Amino acid sequence: MAETSKQLLGKVAIVTGASSGIGAGTAVEFASNGCSLALVGRNEANLNATGEKCQNAGLEKEKILLIVANLSKENETKEVVQKTISKFGQLDILINGAGILCSGDVLTCKLEEYDEIMNVNVRSILVLSRAATPYLLEKKGNIVNVSSITGIRPFANVLPYCMSKAALDQFTCCTALDLASRGVRVNSVNPGVIVTEIHRRAGMSDDEYKTFLEQSKNTHALGRVGTVEEVAQLILFLASDKAGFITGQTVAIDGGRTLLTAR
Repeated sequence: MAETSKQLLGKVAIVTGASSGIGAGTAVEFASNGCSLALVGRNEANLNATGEKCQNAGLEKEKILLIVANLSKENETKEVVQKTISKFGQLDILINGAGILCSGDVLTCKLEEYDEIMNVNVRSILVLSRAATPYLLEKKGNIVNVSSITGIRPFANVLPYCMSKAALDQFTCCTALDLASRGVRVNSVNPGVIVTEIHRRAGMSDDEYKTFLEQSKNTHALGRVGTVEEVAQLILFLASDKAGFITGQTVAIDGGRTLLTAR
């Protein structure tokens, strides 16, 4: 990519959930567009691998900061911002990509799992965004949250996850409204089924996940599931100056999943 075409050259972004999935894919996409990166994840080995991919995408090693942190711990979450400012001296973009999934309905979901998912998927985003916002205000920057179509539409047997993403979507809209007059934009992407590790980490076996992906071809109007790269490219657009008049939006990237109803 030519230097002049790099959309985020000179900018600094925090990307959480950067050790895998959409967060990792977003990190690489940003790296290829010249953005200095503070990459946050819990798995150090995977985080190192993402850092190497960012270098392979053309970003200099000194423009990458790896931060191993558990965002369910408030002190570690706040330290992410301070480490980023200490390293780069500015913050232009916050990508809230970290999230977890658990299954269960009103009768079967475990309260300890509900507490954990709300802590990671909602509370940690509030804590991190609050810590980051003073620096985003200085740069007239923006926040992109990684939500889900489960925040837009209900789905069976994933009650805690749906609740967390619905809360995240309201956070996006309310925060966008609160910060708009001060020049900071806030949006979210709401993916359908994307090929990542999140379902297997939530307990699906390899065979179950293979069956789930095959069935998902029928639940998405385009007849397929999505890729990390497709979501990362949307995040790049929303974080770039090309989306300068977009704020408070929850943007479905779901192959038409939310258009379909059961028949």
